[in-house]
Amino acid sequence: MTRIEKGSKNALMAKRIIFHYLNYGHDTIANLAKKLNLSVPTVNKFLEEMAALDIIKVKGKLEMSGGRHPALYGLNPKACYFGGVDIKNGTVSMAVLDLCGSVVTKTDNIPFVCENTTESLDELCRLICEFLDTVPVSRSAIMSLNVNISGRVNPRTGYSYSYFNVQDQPLADILTGKIGVHVCIDNDTRAMAYGEYVCGSYRNDRNVVFVNVSWGIGLGLILDGKVFYGNSGFSGEFGHMVTYDNEVICHCGKKGCLETEASGSALHRKLCQRLDAGANSLIADRYRANGDITLDDILDAVAREDLLCLELIEEIGQQLGRWLAGMINIFNPDTVIIGGVLANTGDYLLQPIRVAMRRYSLNLVNKDTKICLSQLGADAGVLGACVIARSRAFEDMLE
Repeated sequence: MTRIEKGSKNALMAKRIIFHYLNYGHDTIANLAKKLNLSVPTVNKFLEEMAALDIIKVKGKLEMSGGRHPALYGLNPKACYFGGVDIKNGTVSMAVLDLCGSVVTKTDNIPFVCENTTESLDELCRLICEFLDTVPVSRSAIMSLNVNISGRVNPRTGYSYSYFNVQDQPLADILTGKIGVHVCIDNDTRAMAYGEYVCGSYRNDRNVVFVNVSWGIGLGLILDGKVFYGNSGFSGEFGHMVTYDNEVICHCGKKGCLETEASGSALHRKLCQRLDAGANSLIADRYRANGDITLDDILDAVAREDLLCLELIEEIGQQLGRWLAGMINIFNPDTVIIGGVLANTGDYLLQPIRVAMRRYSLNLVNKDTKICLSQLGADAGVLGACVIARSRAFEDMLE
């Protein structure tokens, strides 16, 4: 796609038209003019210009009972493409979407150890370049690529403060230079929240709270239909609310964080402590033979209804629900989505969360809030990365 010149007088209108078609699919010139509060000739002029750039194309005719059938216009899915990279605990997933959001190619669970070192950054770039070489479109057709990183990330400046902060240059610029595609970065939970909002069935909800319950805990906010970043891009550090008077040191360096009692890492620690004390479990023999267990081992035991694992999952759900009740009281959201690795336990986690949220939140506030599991599951992060890349690319038209 020939890029629309940044800062041009047509950039704002082009962005409005693109986002209209992203939200509503096909539409006629008359309907588009009405929704954008513009004259039909003005809209027709812009569509002709965007069609010349191969962004817009005729999609057919509007079916009507009589009279002339007006043309339906929509986005050309092949006009440009957007990539996403989702760094997880021990793996990385990658995908490329076309302009309309259809998956061109996706690969999951590539082994990768994320460390705050130059070597780890170089390995990530190598994996991304190898993936892009397999994509059935040219690298020049990929307009933007977003990389999800856990912890503190400032998407506006392109700096990461938790990983890959080994140089003074913004990480987004370093990645752009190494990969050869424009790269932006964002927090992994925020990307998951946006992925659920755009690619799930929540577009009619204006306010959404997404909770990522994985090795740690993150929170993504969609407020009034927009991603909430905070002043420096650091919003959503739900897991580091100091909520307990304990002596457990969180990976952030402080004691008493929510993560220390209600997260995948807390589940792993508590289960190991119980097994060391002689508790019975379906995975007790594996733990004693290997000296450790993985989170996947625990989730497998939950699926087999291991009583000890179920008890611990319920405790975590109760703790999460209690503190999420505060989120409901503050934000009064349409929906609370529970995602992340521990969401794979389904109702074993969801039900105690629901009970605690309703017990500790105000009745008038919680009665209209839906509490549900992630629809996208493990794909939320990588699809969210792609649609963030798309959104940021078109937002940049105004800069």
